[in-house]
Formats: sequence, structure tokens, C-alpha cells
Amino acid sequence: MSNIYDKAYELEKAIRESDEFQNLEAAYETVMKEESSKKLFESFRDTQLALQEKQMQGEEITEEELDQARKVVELVQQQPDISKLMEQEQRLHLVINDVSRIITKSLEELYGMVDDKDQPFN
Repeated sequence: MSNIYDKAYELEKAIRESDEFQNLEAAYETVMKEESSKKLFESFRDTQLALQEKQMQGEEITEEELDQARKVVELVQQQPDISKLMEQEQRLHLVINDVSRIITKSLEELYGMVDDKDQPFN
């Protein structure tokens, strides 16, 4: 029987070599090369992380914080390179979510939580 950790490292390597990851990496590098895009993207990520942290701590997000977040999102959406980066990130997340469903399928079956007709990877 092979070591499960070896398989996990093989999976990590496969993800790193995938088109989805390669496209994300290229889009990220494009954004990071342009100083104004880089700053805007970092501002977007900082805003996103701050709001997520508040939610996780059970704190209310103020209307002012929501307005600021909306403004940052509007600016980000006007930047084609950042929009492409976010699109590529979403595509990789879809792949990772699909892989996660495949990995956890055995547990779901064990606990009777899977209806085979609802699973796209049977």
C-alpha cells in the first residue's frame, strides 16, 4: 500500500502543473509587475481579509466598511488584469473543490451522506 502523504504530494505537484494553476500564476505575475495594479489588488485583498476576520470573530460589519469594500471592488472590476487574476483564481478554486469532493467521497459514503445520482464524478 502506498503512503497517503506521498499521494498528497503527487496531487500538490499535479495541481501546480495544471493549466489552471499556470494561468493563475501568469495572471498574478502580470498584476504584480504593474505597481498601480499591485497596490489596488493588495488593497482589495486587505479589505477582503479584514471583513472576513470581523465575520469570523462575530463582529458586525459597519455600513462604512461595506461602502469602502464596494468602492474597492468597483475599482478592481475596472482593471482587466486584476479581473483576469480573479477569474483564474476562481477556476483553480473550482478544481480544488472538485478534488476535495472526490477525496471526501469515501467518508460521505461511509456515513451514508451520498446519493450516487447527485455525484458528478461517479
